[in-house]
Parts: sequence; C-alpha cells; structure tokens
Amino acid sequence: MNIEIADRLVKLRKRNHLSQEALAEKLGISRQAVSKWERAEASPDTDNLIMLARLYKVSLDELLRTDEEIPQEESQETENTYSQPDDRDNIEEYVDVGFEGIHVKDRDGSQVHIGLDGIHVEDSQKGEEVQIDRKEVYINGEKKEFRTFSPIWDIPFTALICGLYLVLGFLFSAWHPAWLLFLLIPIWYSFISAVKKKNANLFAYPVFVTFVYLCAGFFFNLWHPGWILYLTIPVYYSYVSR
Repeated sequence: MNIEIADRLVKLRKRNHLSQEALAEKLGISRQAVSKWERAEASPDTDNLIMLARLYKVSLDELLRTDEEIPQEESQETENTYSQPDDRDNIEEYVDVGFEGIHVKDRDGSQVHIGLDGIHVEDSQKGEEVQIDRKEVYINGEKKEFRTFSPIWDIPFTALICGLYLVLGFLFSAWHPAWLLFLLIPIWYSFISAVKKKNANLFAYPVFVTFVYLCAGFFFNLWHPGWILYLTIPVYYSYVSR
C-alpha cells in the first residue's frame, strides 16, 4: 500500500477516536491486519475499503487519493511479512526460544510465533495467515468463531458424584473413603470456570491438593512426606497471578 494512503488511514482512525482494536472489531478482522494497513505493509480488500469509507464518511476517491504513481506490481512477500519489535525481519532464517516465547522463520518467509499473547502463523507459499489470541481466532484477517464442545460443561456432576457415592456405599460398604468424591465437586466446577473465563486463579487448587493428599494418605499411607504437596499452593498462585 502507498505510504500516503496508510498515513491517511491512521489520521482518519484517530479523528474518529478509534483504537486499532476497536476498528478491527467493527470490521470483523484482526488488529494485526489493521496495523499492517497503517504501516503500508498490506492493503485492505474491496469490501474493507467500502466499509472504511462508510465508517469515516468519506468517498473512496478521497480515501485512496494519492500523488504517487500506482506501482505495476506489488510484492506478495511484503504483504505476508510479520512485523516484530526487533530486527528479526532483517534475518533470513532463525529460531528464537526464550521467556517471551518461540519464534521461528524459514528461508521461504514462513513464520511461527508462539507467546503469552497467542499464536501467529504465516505460510508465505500459500499466502495464508492464522492468528490465535486469548479470545478470538483470525484466518487471513477474518474473524472466525470458536466451536466449543459444550456438552461436557452440562454434565450434572453433583448428581453423578452423589449417585456414585451411594453405589459405592450400598454395594461395597465403602462409605469411607468414598466421601472423598465430594471434594471433586468444587474441583470440577472451579476448573470449568477457570477454563471458560481463562483465569487459572479461579481453579480451586488448594482443594485439589487436599484431595490428592488424602488419597495418598488413605490408600498409600503417604501422610509423610505427602504434606509437601501443600507447599505447591503458594507456588501455583504466584505463577498464575503473574
């Protein structure tokens, strides 16, 4: 894309008091796609140009006006370049593994970036791009809906545990230690909540540790050194709270 048009897109977005994330949400694309437009690394397709013109209340001519000549050919490789906040783009091939994540670039330009904020994959040969963040999935800049397997969330877990406890009690007289099964109820529902809300702090880790400790004690007589499991509780919360 022409740098003059890219600058105009930035000015129009800011004039309308929109962040890149807000604009991307309105267009149903990824923030990375908007960022590439505004860095002149890629161009919006026809549909997005029309939506931008309507959103900013300008004509397409005004949106695309430029004093420079339109180049005859546009490099596909430029459109598929994943911008990094360092000098990786200048390196033909690399593998970088560290605390910030895993970053791999092949000689053909294909790239894979895995970090705490998500996964980004670019296939330069096929011209395809996949971006997965904590909430959404984008394929070639278009937002895709998650398909979740919901029936597992709907299991009547409490009723299942109560039924299993009664079966073990009446058929095998295992009232003790079958009562340990009831500890699985808060463990299960806190796990579901943590997964749905993507917040590991919601998981009832101390209850889980207690369940494991009691099982180790009752079944394997590992009361000592089983108590060491409780030392993992502060470690767990210090890690997931970062």
